[in-house]
Amino acid sequence: MISKVISAALMGIDAYLVDVESSLEQGLLSFAMVGLPDSAVKESRERVMAAIKNSGFDFPQKRLTVNLAPADIRKEGSGYDLPIAIGLMSANGTISSSRIEDHVIVGELALDGTLRPVHGVLSIAWEAKRQGMKGIIVPRENAREAALARGILVYPVTSLAQTVAFLNNQEDIEPFTVNLEEIFDVNQHYIVDFSDVKGQEHAKRALEVAAAGGHNIIMIGPPGSGKTMLAKRLPTILPAMTLEEALETTKIHSVAGLLPPEQALIATRPFRSPHHTISDAGLIGGGKYPRPGEVSLSHHGVLFLDELPEFKKNVLEVMRQPMEDGRVTIARAALSITYPANFMLAAAMNPCPCGYYTDPNKECTCNPVQIQRYISKISGPLLDRIDIHIEVPAVRYQDLASESRGEKSEVIRQRVQKARERQQRRFSGSKHLFCNADMQSRDIRKHCPVDERGQELLKMAITQLGLSARAYDRILKVSRTIADLAGVDQIEPEFISEAIQYRTLDRNLWA
Repeated sequence: MISKVISAALMGIDAYLVDVESSLEQGLLSFAMVGLPDSAVKESRERVMAAIKNSGFDFPQKRLTVNLAPADIRKEGSGYDLPIAIGLMSANGTISSSRIEDHVIVGELALDGTLRPVHGVLSIAWEAKRQGMKGIIVPRENAREAALARGILVYPVTSLAQTVAFLNNQEDIEPFTVNLEEIFDVNQHYIVDFSDVKGQEHAKRALEVAAAGGHNIIMIGPPGSGKTMLAKRLPTILPAMTLEEALETTKIHSVAGLLPPEQALIATRPFRSPHHTISDAGLIGGGKYPRPGEVSLSHHGVLFLDELPEFKKNVLEVMRQPMEDGRVTIARAALSITYPANFMLAAAMNPCPCGYYTDPNKECTCNPVQIQRYISKISGPLLDRIDIHIEVPAVRYQDLASESRGEKSEVIRQRVQKARERQQRRFSGSKHLFCNADMQSRDIRKHCPVDERGQELLKMAITQLGLSARAYDRILKVSRTIADLAGVDQIEPEFISEAIQYRTLDRNLWA
C-alpha cells in the first residue's frame, strides 16, 4: 500500500510543500527514510514507532519506506513526525480520509503520542494558503501563530490519537481563528520610555534625528553615561510597525525558534544587543544549514552593538553588505539562502581603553597612542555607513536629582512619523529610496539643495574643523532629515550646523 501526506519544509523564511510518501511491502520489519533527511528527521523513526504503539494503534510489521519529495532538497527538523505517522497509518488502512489530500500536516511527536510545537509555522501556513490547500493541522501551541495567515483553516491538535480521530471524521475540531488587528494593537506597546532618561538632551535629540531619517548612529562616552539606556529606547520612537512589517518580522523569529510561546505576533520594533564575543556566523547568520543571525533578527528594528571596538574585526566587516543591501545572503556548498536584514544600527563605545578620556570627574590613564589605536579598530568603510556620531557625557548630578521627566516616546514618535511621511512623499517615485539614510550621492544632489550661506558653512567645516571628505554627504543627508523634522523644504544653515555637530569621529578629537 502507498499513501501520500502533504507537509512542509523551510527555505530561509519561506516554506515549500513536501510530499511525505509512505510505502508498505511484505517482508521483514524495516524502516527506511529517503529524500535527504537530516539527523533529526532520521531519528523520527523511533519517535513515530513509539508514538503509534503508545497511542493504542498497531504498528505495521512490514517493510516500510518513507520518501520526502522533492528528494534533492535537504529536509531538517522534527516537524515531519506527525505526517510520517499519518502516512504510515494511512498506508496500513487505519486512516481512510480525503482530508489528507488537501491539508498540510506538521508536528513533532512525543513518545506517548502527544504533540510538541515546531518552528516556522507562520511561513508554512502562508505557503499552504498560497498553494490552495484547504487547511493545516498543527500542534495546539502553534495554532495562534498559524491563524495569522488568514484564509486557511487551522486545526489545532494535541495528540496523534486526536489527529487520527479527526481525519477519520470521528471527532470534530473547531478551526482556530484570531482577530489579527486586535492582536496587532494589543502587542504594540513597549516596556521602556524615553521619559525615563534624565538629562542627555543633546543625545536624545540626535536619536530623534537618527530615527526620523533612518540613520545609523554611534554614541561615544564614558561608562555609566547612559548609552545603553538610550539605545534601548530608540525603537520606541521609530515609526510604528505596519501589519506587513510585523508579519515579516514574526516569520524570521518563528523560523529561528525565538517566538515567545504566549506571543503569536511581534508588533514592536525588535531590539537585539549581541555580546562583543559573537562570531561572524552568529551576527549575519550561518551554520551547516544557515539560520538567521542577529542582523536578520533585528529586521525592521534596531541592532545595538555595545563596546564596538571590542568586536572582532572580521565580525564588523561582514556587516557592511547587509547594511548596504538590507538583506544578507549566506552561501554554502549545498544551498544559498537570503534573509532580510533591513535594520538600523546603533553602536556605543568608550572614548579610550580605560573609558574616562572625556570624563571631567575621573582621570584617564591612557596615552595618545593607545587611544588612537583603540579608535582605529573601527574601519573607515564601516564608519562610512554611520551617519551620526555623538558624544554622550557623564550625567550631571542636578539632572539625576531632578524630579522633572522628559518627553514621552509617543510625543517624539509623532514628530518622527511626520518627518518619515515627508520623505515618503519625496521618494514616492523611487523604488530604492524609503528614507533619507538610503540616499546615494546622486540622490543627495537632487534632494539636498543648499544655498550660498550653507555652502560657506560646509566649506568651513571641511577646511577648518578638519572633517573628512566622507563627512560631506553625511552632513547633507542629516541636514535633510533635520529640515524634515522642522517641516520645511529648504535646508537652512542652522540645520547644517546641527548636522556638523553629529560628526564627532571625523573631527580628529583623539588624534
